[in-house]
Amino acid sequence: MSPRNKVARGRFALLEALKNRDKTWNALAPRYGVSNPNPPWKSSLIAMCDCLDAGGALPVLDRRHAEDELADSVYSDIPEPERQLLALAHTMLSRGLITESDLANRMRAVRARLEAV
Repeated sequence: MSPRNKVARGRFALLEALKNRDKTWNALAPRYGVSNPNPPWKSSLIAMCDCLDAGGALPVLDRRHAEDELADSVYSDIPEPERQLLALAHTMLSRGLITESDLANRMRAVRARLEAV
């Protein structure tokens, strides 16, 4: 395995905080009366993965390998699809595609939009 394909198993404080919040779709959907088993962000996650692959920033096989490795180690106690989301964020952080600060800022912006409704 090339160094480029190796997944950094280090922990990211932001992702660890998310991991421990128990805000999974299975827990949130009933609270809001939603019966769809897929969270509303699942299609955006798939689209982001497709864009990262098409742009060459994170080829699909590299992403899947990283996701599998992280699912067996760092995020083994997280259900799908949240595990896939955390694994993608972890991989992007590991490869320097985004910083924790940038990700935190984007998360705050999304939360502000959601809470404004």
